[in-house]
Amino acid sequence: MPLDAELGKTMLQLITSRYDDRHWRKKIEKTLGLPQSGVGDPTQQQIFMYLKIGLKAYKSRRADPDSWIIGGYATKEVIDRAKFQPELVGPDVTKDDVASLGSDPGKEIDETWWDEMLVSWFDVPEEEKPAEEEAGEAADSDSSPTIKAKA
Repeated sequence: MPLDAELGKTMLQLITSRYDDRHWRKKIEKTLGLPQSGVGDPTQQQIFMYLKIGLKAYKSRRADPDSWIIGGYATKEVIDRAKFQPELVGPDVTKDDVASLGSDPGKEIDETWWDEMLVSWFDVPEEEKPAEEEAGEAADSDSSPTIKAKA
């Protein structure tokens, strides 16, 4: 189940406010490496992709793995550009959507919260099958397949 709007907002605040904290840099890099499908809200998904692309460090594509520019002036510039020109993020993004970028989400957002956020990013609820289908599949799996040998 992708992140809901509240978790998505907090995750974006975390990425855009704690980038200069050396303790959070690896966690932010890991978050940026995740697929955008983990963000449920379409507007937040656009903001996430903007940050992911905007913070991408361009290195040699042959030898070096992808990495991100986390910390310093370049990161601040990407975030400020999104806040003051939201149309660069996406055509439907408004100033209200990006207003919370750069503000710290609070002390309750710690490593435990981050771990739980990662779990919910990838948590896919199992689809429930009707009882008739399960009974039919169980009967099919009990019968052994017939193998014909060539003579």
